[in-house]
Amino acid sequence: MTTSLGTRIAVADDDVLLREGLASLLERNGFEVVGQAGDASELLAVVREQRPELVIVDIRMPPTHSSEGLDAARLIRQDFPDVGILVLSAHVDVDDAMELVASGEGMGYLLKSRVTDVAEFVDTLGRIARGGSVVDPGLVQELVGARRRNDPLESLTPREHEVLALMAEGCSNVGIAHKLFVAEGTVEKHVNSILAKLQLPETQDDHRRVLAVIAFLEAR
Repeated sequence: MTTSLGTRIAVADDDVLLREGLASLLERNGFEVVGQAGDASELLAVVREQRPELVIVDIRMPPTHSSEGLDAARLIRQDFPDVGILVLSAHVDVDDAMELVASGEGMGYLLKSRVTDVAEFVDTLGRIARGGSVVDPGLVQELVGARRRNDPLESLTPREHEVLALMAEGCSNVGIAHKLFVAEGTVEKHVNSILAKLQLPETQDDHRRVLAVIAFLEAR
């Protein structure tokens, strides 16, 4: 697949006017629309019968208008891994979107409200059809915000960051005290504060210290 021209595509959205309009737009831009669907089960039937190269699917479709489209996308990715998938949504769902985008090549997630340029949209479809991944800028902003909100190290003071970094290097409290030119008791207070802020429960062994180091390394 080197070009979007002639790419076989299926469109799934319960809004018939939007679906028909999108299908018409795609055909005018060189795609071959091989099927349309108003719900997830119809989409899966179209994919099994027509084997499109690309699928456009809304997240929320009948009967519950929750995650039917997303569930269908997961099944398509599982059973037909070569089929490109573009998820169109009116909402940002960070976890589900990133699960799909991370599932392999030929995957995209766009917000309907952000699709304002036809040529750019067609180019996006072509990139997905050729195996590329496309993530809506709005989703990227949400991801950055979520990372900041959920960063377990965000609450640590600069000194606690230094202590945790030295813990990651394998230093004992005594070794940390020597490196930072402070009393061992001061280091112990910092360590206890770090463990408390990272919400690591009291145990009979040193696993909390290891878990704290793992959190540090993951954040890096």
